[in-house]
Amino acid sequence: MTGPPPPRSALTRRGLLRASLLGAGAAALTGCSSVSAGLLSTPPDPRSVAYWNLFGGGDGVRMRQMENGYRKANPNIALRSVTLTWGNPYYTKLALSTVGDRPPDVAASHLTRMKTLVQGNLLQELHPEDLERHGITAEKFTSRAWEASLVDGKIYAIPIDTHPFVLYYNTDICARAGLLDADGDLKPIEGPDAFQDALSKAKQVTGQYGATHGITSPSSPPWQLFQTLYAQLGGEVLADDGARIVLDDAKAKQVLDYLRMLTVEKRLMPGSVDYQGAIALFASGAAGFHLNGGWEITTFQEAKMPFSMALVPNIFGGPYKVQADSHTLVLPVRPEKDRAALDRALGFVRSMLDQSLTWAKGGHVPTWLPVANGEAYQTLTPQSQYAAAAASAVYDPPAWYSGSGSNFVNIMGSAVGAVEAGDLSPADAIAQIRSKLAVLAATASPV
Repeated sequence: MTGPPPPRSALTRRGLLRASLLGAGAAALTGCSSVSAGLLSTPPDPRSVAYWNLFGGGDGVRMRQMENGYRKANPNIALRSVTLTWGNPYYTKLALSTVGDRPPDVAASHLTRMKTLVQGNLLQELHPEDLERHGITAEKFTSRAWEASLVDGKIYAIPIDTHPFVLYYNTDICARAGLLDADGDLKPIEGPDAFQDALSKAKQVTGQYGATHGITSPSSPPWQLFQTLYAQLGGEVLADDGARIVLDDAKAKQVLDYLRMLTVEKRLMPGSVDYQGAIALFASGAAGFHLNGGWEITTFQEAKMPFSMALVPNIFGGPYKVQADSHTLVLPVRPEKDRAALDRALGFVRSMLDQSLTWAKGGHVPTWLPVANGEAYQTLTPQSQYAAAAASAVYDPPAWYSGSGSNFVNIMGSAVGAVEAGDLSPADAIAQIRSKLAVLAATASPV
């Protein structure tokens, strides 16, 4: 769906969903109301901002710090913040609350999920003149994230970060392996042989592995690694908003052959380890490198291990690319048009942007240039050492079944992980991907 969303009064699938919810009675909203009955069962406070997010762990701690910063600066506005379960449960509840005309004023959304919400007519368009009242203008954002957040040239989301796939490295192990320069930073690694060599040298030090990343569960890390390398070859997976599969079998096989070599043939990475297991191996010194999103920085800081972070190497030599997503702030569609409520919501958004340094400490690259270009972030290490990834971010391909935690990621990641585990050949993995994606590509969008 590429055109503008239908008006709320149109008889759409979303309208039918609202009718079925109302016909089913209050039980249909139990999932949302059980989280915070006040958000759904009482009229909104005219002097409040209701905010929903899906941030746990270190992200959750930092978000609460930012929320408290907003409360301190706005003592006359009650901020009602709710944290919901990450992934599909969150987006389901957000959609249900909006269909039921009781959405939050502001919600967090992955950029790769936001466009589906727009297609479902669930998000307000943010007009430049409204944003300008709060000093929120396009030139104050990193261009890649801002442009990726637009839908048909219109603004529906404000990106607060870019969170790329990154390379963690144990500085003690890498020093002993001769992989650091005179300043203690990782020497440049370029090309498939150089990366294999770096992992081999790290394995010689650890006696176990060169690197780790989650393979068996969940499916997102294998997809993130595959997408990074596949994009470096110029490959794409979907086109026409997911209606067409354009997977390049030769390029996909090149990536899968390489990953299989690292795990099954050379055993430089464990082929059967889940997300937490991969983290534990790296934290314990069983591997010199770890591939993951930047958000695990808190985990390794708390482990008090010697580590730093860098860009994932450009292994296949094309223009540098790396898999990434962005967290955005969105305003769900509301039944009433209230400029005062709009300004309170946008004021909250601006407060979050202004507190981007707090958010960046959790490993996310800030999109708000007044912070990203500031000395405090530029000297923040190791977070600023991979900030260049924001300009080379490759987002998941647009489709109703794509995005963070989606069926698309599950299909791609499970096939890639099976190759790394030695359970599927690259050819069989490609056939499995094509077969499963074909079903979704042939299915009409439910929004």
